[in-house]
Amino acid sequence: MPIVDSPLFKPPLLLRNYHLQTGYAGLFRPIPEVDYKRERVNTPDGDFLDLDWSKMGARKLVMVLHGLEGSADRPYVRGIVKIMNESGWDGVGLNFRGCSGEANLMSRAYHSGETDDLDWVLSRIIASGAYDEIAIVGFSLGGNVALKYVGERGEKVHPMIKKAVGISVPVDLESSCIEISKLENRIYQHRFLVTLKEKTLAKKHLLPKHIDLEAVAKSRDFPQFDGAATAPIHGFSSADDYYSRSSSLQFLSDIKIPTLLLNAVDDSFLSKTCYPYELAKQSPFLFLETPKHGGHVGFVYFKGNGFYWSELRVKAFLSEDS
Repeated sequence: MPIVDSPLFKPPLLLRNYHLQTGYAGLFRPIPEVDYKRERVNTPDGDFLDLDWSKMGARKLVMVLHGLEGSADRPYVRGIVKIMNESGWDGVGLNFRGCSGEANLMSRAYHSGETDDLDWVLSRIIASGAYDEIAIVGFSLGGNVALKYVGERGEKVHPMIKKAVGISVPVDLESSCIEISKLENRIYQHRFLVTLKEKTLAKKHLLPKHIDLEAVAKSRDFPQFDGAATAPIHGFSSADDYYSRSSSLQFLSDIKIPTLLLNAVDDSFLSKTCYPYELAKQSPFLFLETPKHGGHVGFVYFKGNGFYWSELRVKAFLSEDS
């Protein structure tokens, strides 16, 4: 019954509101200092991925996956890399296709259920022989990718991959799209859609002819954008098909390594189905932790020597013997 009795998280009094938690972390957090070295790797299909490494000469590696329209340069990614560096781990941030500051070379990009690139990168790292242990930490969209990945593989997950963590994860994509379309969240949805549409339309010369560019440009919510762009570009029949096949919720019961799902109760992006209490009760591997406060990729904390509470929690989880 791995439903975690969450350690008491007390957000700063003036940042107790979930919008303030979400907004402060995204807009005002000082960027943690990490000495990244970028590696560009060419994918088998003729594209590329950029990996941002912070190496300490360790035999343990944490791979961090960013959220929608993020990158490995986001403070929440750097925060995990930095705290694990200080704990004696190497760190690497995987920039999804088109998210490293340079457009990728193909019509396809990334999406909430894209695990093939993650698998290819992990296989490459494992084959290098540089590490004995790997953990995967994902935020929001990246958290869905991480949880789907370890769930898809179940007992066949590589034995070097020891643990996974998902933070602020919309494990049920369709219902979470409904939540983010509500009035209180439209400012976030608008910001995401602006860059998603810009990136898509900038690659119009690469897109299949059946993509309706006018529908992409006029999209006003995620179902419209995903129906016009994400689904047809990536081989789904519709937005509903994309959400159904890509949601990690259906894979959680198949996870066979210790995995922490950390979703704040006040996360306005998440639906009720993103708190899978019954699944966690039945799984010896899925640890569900739902602190009262934290917002979406927030968990702002001023008593952690520069680290946010979620980073301290990840460090503790990855350091525990299982």
